[in-house]
Amino acid sequence: MKRIIVFLICLVLCIILLISLNKKQDTNKITVSEVTHSVFYAPWYVAIEKGYFKDENLDIEVLLTPGADKVATSVLSSDANIGFSGPEATMYVYNNSKERLISFASLTKRDGQFIVGDCKYKDIFKMSDLEGKKVLAGRTAGMPLMMFQYALYKSNIDENKIKINTSVEFSGLTGAYIGGQGDFVNLFEPNASSIEKQKYGCVLTSLGNITGTVPYTTFYAKEEYITNNKEIIKRFNNALNKGLKYVKNNDSKTIAKTILNQFPDTTLSDLTKIVERYKNADSWYDSTYINIDDYNRLMDIMIYGKALNKKITPEILITNEFNK
Repeated sequence: MKRIIVFLICLVLCIILLISLNKKQDTNKITVSEVTHSVFYAPWYVAIEKGYFKDENLDIEVLLTPGADKVATSVLSSDANIGFSGPEATMYVYNNSKERLISFASLTKRDGQFIVGDCKYKDIFKMSDLEGKKVLAGRTAGMPLMMFQYALYKSNIDENKIKINTSVEFSGLTGAYIGGQGDFVNLFEPNASSIEKQKYGCVLTSLGNITGTVPYTTFYAKEEYITNNKEIIKRFNNALNKGLKYVKNNDSKTIAKTILNQFPDTTLSDLTKIVERYKNADSWYDSTYINIDDYNRLMDIMIYGKALNKKITPEILITNEFNK
C-alpha cells in the first residue's frame, strides 16, 4: 500500500513538473509592424524562414505598415508590439510627446538606396553628373531624401544646382521615373533591378556608401513593453543575430534560396542579384548591437536635413541591454 501511495505521489509530482515546463516553453506571439517589404532586410527574413524565432518560442506576425510614422503610431497604439523602421520615427515621437519608443536592435547599417539613371553613365558615374538634372528623391522630411541631400553634401555638390523633385510618394517613384518625370531616381531594391530588367536605366551607385554607417533601420518598442518583457526581447534579439550571422557567412544564392518564399514574384536569379548588390554595399551589421557613433551620425544627417533642431541623448531612445 505504501508503495502505491509513493508511486502516486511521484506521478503527481512528475505531472506538475511537466505542466510547469510546458508553461515556461509556451510560445509568445509577437506582432511586428514593418515599414516596407524589401530584400534590404534579408537577415530579418532569414530569421523567419530558418525558424530562428520558433527556436526561441516566438510566433511572429508581420504587419506591412508603409511609412515610418505609421509604424511608430501602430506601436504607440499597441496594434503592434514591435516596430521595424528607421529610428528617426522614435525621435519625432519623443520630440513631440516625450513618449519613449526604445530601439533595442539594429539591422541595416547604411542607406539602402541606389541612384538609377541612363546606362550611358554606368561605370563612369560621378555625383556631379546630377548637376542640372531632374532627380526623383522622395518626399520632403523623409529619410531617403535626407540621405540623398547628405550624400550631395559629402560629395561637395551644391544641391541648388540639381532639380530635386520631392512631389512623388515613395511608392510612386519607379512609375514616375519610367514616365519621364526625372533624369535620375533614387530607389531601393527590387525596384532598382526592375528598372534595369525593363531596360529603362541602370544602377549607377549606392548612396549608402557615400553617407556612411548609420542604424538605418532598427527594431523598437514602447518602454513599458520592454520593461515587462525583457526575456522576450532577449529571445527576439537572439533570433535576429542568427539571421545576421547567416547572411554574413553564406553566399548570395544560398541567402536568396532561403528567403525566396518571402518574394514569390521574384525569380531566384533576380533575387540572387539583388542580395549580391546589398552584400557588396555592406548593408548589414554583424550583430544587433546599436553603435552610438553611428546613431549620432544619423542625427547629424537629420540636423543637416532640418528634421531635428538638436541631438537627443542616445541613451534616451536606445538600449543595448539585450545585445551583451
